Amino acid sequence: MPKGTVRYWAAAKSAAGLAEEPYDAATLADALTAARERHPGELVRVLQRCSFLVDGNPVGTREHETVRLAEGGTVEVLPPFAGG
Repeated sequence: MPKGTVRYWAAAKSAAGLAEEPYDAATLADALTAARERHPGELVRVLQRCSFLVDGNPVGTREHETVRLAEGGTVEVLPPFAGG
């Protein structure tokens, strides 16, 4: 199973209580399920509004089950940002 890093930004960072943590998951869906289990409560709600980058590439509207994670990869969790 690939191992990498999940990085939380802004409200996601606050809700998770940390800036980053490791993942051990084959897909983005698996990584996010594990994050929800580790951080029940506010992070679960924040993740519903987030967009995601996987290794610098926007996930967009792709189903999270179809987004494969790589060994040593990075998932960026990006809540909506205000301003411009």
